[in-house]
Amino acid sequence: MTEGISAVPIVDLDPLVRGGPDKLIAARAIDQACRGSGFFYVVGHGVDEALAARLDALCRSFFAQDLDRKMEIRMEKAGRAWRGYFPVGGELTSGKPDLKEGIYFGAEHGGDHPRVRARVPLHGTNLFPDLPGFREAVLAWMAEMTRLGHVILEGMALGLGLPASYFADRVAADPTILFRAFHYPPPEGDAESWGVGEHTDYGLLTILRQDDAGGLQVKSGGRWIEAPPVPGSFVCNIGDMLDRMTGGLYRSTPHRVHNRSGRNRLSLPFFFDPGWDAEIQAIDTSRADGRADERWDRQNVHEFRGTYGQWLLGKVAKVFPDLGHAAGVT
Repeated sequence: MTEGISAVPIVDLDPLVRGGPDKLIAARAIDQACRGSGFFYVVGHGVDEALAARLDALCRSFFAQDLDRKMEIRMEKAGRAWRGYFPVGGELTSGKPDLKEGIYFGAEHGGDHPRVRARVPLHGTNLFPDLPGFREAVLAWMAEMTRLGHVILEGMALGLGLPASYFADRVAADPTILFRAFHYPPPEGDAESWGVGEHTDYGLLTILRQDDAGGLQVKSGGRWIEAPPVPGSFVCNIGDMLDRMTGGLYRSTPHRVHNRSGRNRLSLPFFFDPGWDAEIQAIDTSRADGRADERWDRQNVHEFRGTYGQWLLGKVAKVFPDLGHAAGVT
């Protein structure tokens, strides 16, 4: 068992955002965090706080509506695109319902997009609620998070001693973009009701804006540590495919959410993942040591061969089994 960490580290991205000779300082800090916990906060990211506050307020307005209003954009209406709203308990982690509700968004794909015409799951148009400014705020946010994702991946590449564009050139030139807005109500009397149970993320990089309610926990060295809110920051963690590409040098770390604040919790995770057709290959397979019995799901990501789309479809179909069956994914 590894020793683990006592606190999630904070990385100042300003040198990478600005560019220049001192960006290696931030790159080394990212590398150290990825080798250690697989989780880190980022500050100095350049994301407009006014945009973040606007999106936060709009999401709270949506979740405060009656269920019937929210179900007007339920996920079933998007079909294979897997976009829209799901109610509390509508998403599963390891087969157990999560104590959260949410909205799924992704890159906007018009009807003439080749994958939409081919009826490829997870491709299509978003379902937006009838709230003024909601659509514009979400699309602006996804554009900002995409920019930030490229900045962080550049730092990871430099930290690994690779060319700055290594990940962008090989797997993220046309990244798979997935954005979620989650609302975690406080548990009612059951202290073991998890907002989301233990899991790892599927792709390259997750960029999370959390509110001040807390509840995020990270597994490190066999024990759970808190990742409390840090004002003006994002929480970043690496996913299974970056674990796969680095041969286990960077680990996709299990995490979970337990809303113990006694009030509503809002979480805005953005998943910056490999391109749909990107072939996932190890950078240095000699370092691979990710045994399946060490993971929460007993899978071995280092045995995976294929495209990211194939990996993602199998994962999402387990989260929403009914939609997976409807899309022909088992």
